[in-house]
Amino acid sequence: MFSSQKKLIQHLKKGDASAYTYIVDLHYKALCDYASNLSRDSFKSEDIVQNVIVRMWQQREKLNANISIKNYLYKSVYNEFVDQYRKRTAITALEKKYIENMDSIIEIQDDHEIKRIMSLVEKEIEQLPTKCKETFLLSKKEGLTYIEIAEFQNVSVNTVEKQMVKAFAILRKKLKNKIHAVLFLLFNYKTKTISALNRHV
Repeated sequence: MFSSQKKLIQHLKKGDASAYTYIVDLHYKALCDYASNLSRDSFKSEDIVQNVIVRMWQQREKLNANISIKNYLYKSVYNEFVDQYRKRTAITALEKKYIENMDSIIEIQDDHEIKRIMSLVEKEIEQLPTKCKETFLLSKKEGLTYIEIAEFQNVSVNTVEKQMVKAFAILRKKLKNKIHAVLFLLFNYKTKTISALNRHV
């Protein structure tokens, strides 16, 4: 329908409703899937995407004709997610750092690739040594502190710390600098585990 990305943006800036409809039809579902990966909530994901698309239309005259619409939309969805997360959650300085680290995943801007990476992480977690996996999931998935885990497993806090260090060492080999971002997507880090994670990673 539109011969180039530049033409599409030009039509959008002029208020051409068909350009807007074209963009929605082309990107809406993928953006919702992407937002769902971030928020872990399908209802919130649609709100995020709708806010982004409406804002794009409202501010269409300010769009740079040379940008990639796809990149613009994905980055906008990420920013909207972070804004909403901040509004509903008391965020510590460390938690803010982990959210910002998600850029290393966001830059991929391919929902299938993000899902592939997350699937890889889940697989690697499943392959962790039994006690190591249990400790890791109690911390990251259930949001327990190291003291709570130690009491539950009837071990020392030092043992829990060693298991967590071991788990991260194994996962880091696969993920490298993307480890924080992917784990945030998988488990939506609980505030009370952030400081503990920062001490032992």
